[in-house]
Amino acid sequence: MLIRSKAPLRLGLAGGGSDVAPYCDQYGGAVLNATINLSSFCTIEPLDDGTVRFAAHDREEVFTAPTAPAFTYDGLLDLHKGVYNRVVRDFNDGEPLSLQVTTYSDAPAGSGLGSSSTMVVAILTAYAELLHLPLGEYDVAQLAFEIEREDIGLRGGAQDQYAATFGGVNFMEFHAGKRVIVNPLRVKKWILSELEASTVLYYTGVSRSSDKIIAQQIESYKSGSGKSVDAVHQLKRDAGDMKEALLKGNIRRFGEILGRSWEAKRNLADQISNPEIEAVMATAMDAGAWAGKVSGAGGGGFIVFIVDPVHRVQLVRALNTLTGDVVPFQFEADGATAWNVPT
Repeated sequence: MLIRSKAPLRLGLAGGGSDVAPYCDQYGGAVLNATINLSSFCTIEPLDDGTVRFAAHDREEVFTAPTAPAFTYDGLLDLHKGVYNRVVRDFNDGEPLSLQVTTYSDAPAGSGLGSSSTMVVAILTAYAELLHLPLGEYDVAQLAFEIEREDIGLRGGAQDQYAATFGGVNFMEFHAGKRVIVNPLRVKKWILSELEASTVLYYTGVSRSSDKIIAQQIESYKSGSGKSVDAVHQLKRDAGDMKEALLKGNIRRFGEILGRSWEAKRNLADQISNPEIEAVMATAMDAGAWAGKVSGAGGGGFIVFIVDPVHRVQLVRALNTLTGDVVPFQFEADGATAWNVPT
């Protein structure tokens, strides 16, 4: 028997950064995001030879060892080890499991689509199916957050884990004590179609460590930098304003808020933008884009552009003259899922 799972990646539309502690613990955070039809995938095959094998085919990384209650984090497939360690400890009475876990993702790590967190959700969802764990959506998302942020120690917020688990278009609220409220939005079909037609997704070809950028953001906040705190306040307000524009079908207003959010986001950390990103932005604006914003922590990865659908082709042509790639996508309504494959 094989267990397979997948979880969708997400576009961070507004509010990203307000879901990161200590800001959300003190002020509360708000994020608007939407999942797309790019995913992270996992296959688990139980073994009977007393070994554990982890493989990430897209990263060309492999880890093999005799079964053990836990494995040390050393930079090699730590996400796989983190889920294994927590599942064995919390759900298997500390008894080691012999299995092979194979993964791959449609987007590289550091792309700004929440790929690392989405991978944790996909792996955890597969384990839940394998061991028949009674975990609801909030349970999976919270556990994925704890594995990545607390057990492994990777800095970041919580929106990615919840987006991958729930799927769809969501307005999320983040409060002290790791309390999260996910509000699925009932966006009319024509509005979602219009947003899809108005959105161009561009991959810069540069992956980066969100951990370092977020660390700078956190330090700036802790130091009492008014500029940084005010920027996150603005990002949180933008999430609410963008939600209203989206539900009303005002995509032009949606784009204006996206652009405003990018200006605020650039004040969070020095590494969020760079000359290469600014050059891409300038090319897109010259080609008719209303606005653009880097998805995720910044520094590279994917850029989301909003454009009048009439001018979409000329924007794509202009971006195709650069070194990155325009990536086709559609919005995805479903969250993480797992299934059995008879062998």
